[in-house]
Amino acid sequence: MNSQTNNLAVTFFSEILTVDQLARANVARVLPKGMELSHFSVLNHLAHSGDERTPAQLARTFHLTRGAMTNTLGKLEWAGWVHIRPDWDDARRKLVSISPAGKRARDDALAAMTPIITGLVDKVGSDKVRAVIPVLRELRLQLSEGE
Repeated sequence: MNSQTNNLAVTFFSEILTVDQLARANVARVLPKGMELSHFSVLNHLAHSGDERTPAQLARTFHLTRGAMTNTLGKLEWAGWVHIRPDWDDARRKLVSISPAGKRARDDALAAMTPIITGLVDKVGSDKVRAVIPVLRELRLQLSEGE
């Protein structure tokens, strides 16, 4: 790899990391009281899947340790946003589902963050955003294959 390619790669990933940090900060600022971005991510995933998940499945989905996911799920359960129950077929496992309060909290968070993210798309331009999505998707796939 030549130095020009190295510079391109470093600049590209620096921009991605900076955008990630700034996007998270801007979105986290408008989340409902007590909700963290990690909480929203889990609630959003559960709302979209519509199925119960084990903590281990959620940990794999979010590329977290089981301990980190257990901590997040404990906070979500305390807030009343998820239900955690034993798996009746395997007593060693637990199953997690989103509660009605969790759906409302997720919807409130989405309503709060939507003006921020749509405003950014408007400022940057839909065509530019649409053009970069395939590149970002390919990067995500390449990075997930490396695990």
